[in-house]
Amino acid sequence: MSEDLSALRRDIDSIDDQMLALLSRRAANALAIGRLKSGTAYRPEREAQVLRRMMDANPGPLSDETVGRLFREVMSACLALEHATTVAFLGPLGTFSEAAALKHFGQSASAVPCASIDEVFRTVESGATDYGVVPVENSAEGAIGRSLDLMANSPAKVVGEVVLRIHHQLLSRTDDLGTVRRVYSHAQSLGQCQRWLNQNLPSAERVPVASNAEAARLASGEPEAAAIAGESAAQRYGVPIRAANIEDEPNNTTRFVVLGTHDVPPSGRDKTSIVLGVKHRPGAMHELLAPLARHQVSMTRFESRPWRTGIWEYVFFVDLEGHRQDANVAAALEEATDKALFVKVLGSYPAAVLP
Repeated sequence: MSEDLSALRRDIDSIDDQMLALLSRRAANALAIGRLKSGTAYRPEREAQVLRRMMDANPGPLSDETVGRLFREVMSACLALEHATTVAFLGPLGTFSEAAALKHFGQSASAVPCASIDEVFRTVESGATDYGVVPVENSAEGAIGRSLDLMANSPAKVVGEVVLRIHHQLLSRTDDLGTVRRVYSHAQSLGQCQRWLNQNLPSAERVPVASNAEAARLASGEPEAAAIAGESAAQRYGVPIRAANIEDEPNNTTRFVVLGTHDVPPSGRDKTSIVLGVKHRPGAMHELLAPLARHQVSMTRFESRPWRTGIWEYVFFVDLEGHRQDANVAAALEEATDKALFVKVLGSYPAAVLP
């Protein structure tokens, strides 16, 4: 057995040497490509194609998700050799928004915390950061209204999406939950955990704050307080986890969009996000959606929001399967534009690759 173990370890050492040589070769090629091309170094459609190809070719035993994450980090490290990508997110450090940003761009990106979703948009629009990541919807609580309102009016474009499984932990300095007088968290997280809170902390005051990371920071200094936050916030602020995965819905998921200032070419598996203004008359919505059905364009999301131009006036946010350059999507958008008050294409971008 000892000889077999030694032989396997020697084989692993040899494989590691080959991997290092290949990684260095890949990084050198990435640098050479960066010198030859102009414009942004980050190419969302290219990265999506690489990830899909590697996951489709995966022979095991590693899972497809693990393979995708490994190659995401390789691409992130190679990109950082040419340009350290800066990504704004809703801070402080330790939020789910930070986790989404690093999931999409990898650990080699430079994550920049912002005090609000509005500030994330401003940093992207001004060029202070290369990209921004904002939440747009949660599977349990629905749309993030502020993100949608800003998307409708911002010159920033949607260049990608991130889907993040959300697991909420109860953090507290005390191990006796009976002494907890208040629970800090973001309003969305309080809503996503209300059943657990009703059963386990029915008398504790629920205090909404700007972010879950801020909740963890507050709870770290109050012995009679608790916070609902993620594992990274627990580690960053040194607050023990007293109850794990307390979200009411086991498949609790938040979708984020990546904001940039450039258009993204087709990747082969894309989405297009638009916002529509509808004429205020009977049948207007049916006329607007009919071109999508006629050209066989599938909707993956349809959300209404009040519009500021008048009482009971609404705009509609729609996500479509396909890229705006696809023939059927282009034809449907052209017809819809003729029938709507306005149509704004927020962006066409690769559909999320990593689960």
